[in-house]
Amino acid sequence: MILPERKRFYYRSTEGIRVTVRPRYLAEHSRPERGHYVFQYHVRLENVADQAAQLRARRWMVHDSIGEATEIEGEGVVGEQPVLRPGGIHEYRSFCVLKSPQGFMEGQYRFVRADGTRFEAEIPRFPLVADGAPDLA
Repeated sequence: MILPERKRFYYRSTEGIRVTVRPRYLAEHSRPERGHYVFQYHVRLENVADQAAQLRARRWMVHDSIGEATEIEGEGVVGEQPVLRPGGIHEYRSFCVLKSPQGFMEGQYRFVRADGTRFEAEIPRFPLVADGAPDLA
């Protein structure tokens, strides 16, 4: 049986920062029989504005289909607080673990510009769907 192709990229622009996310289910690291579903997500941050901005912090909301929600806050991303110059790009990968075969993530990155202006760039909501699970998105 061939499953329909799922959307692969999710993006959103806020204040000149374009956030693109590509999620992927990691079956080889998951243990469905134990309620352990691992998802990787690749994030690309692009500065399409005319001034530099530094990513200072992040806030993620992780939801699964059994009704659990987890908030994750912290400085930077994967140990870095990158400065995105105009036209600049920063990419990284991370992962999350759900107790159910599907859910979604969303959130914000907190940035500061050289002039001290602070803003939040929205992370688009994106589904996390294990192989063989119905896509509820």
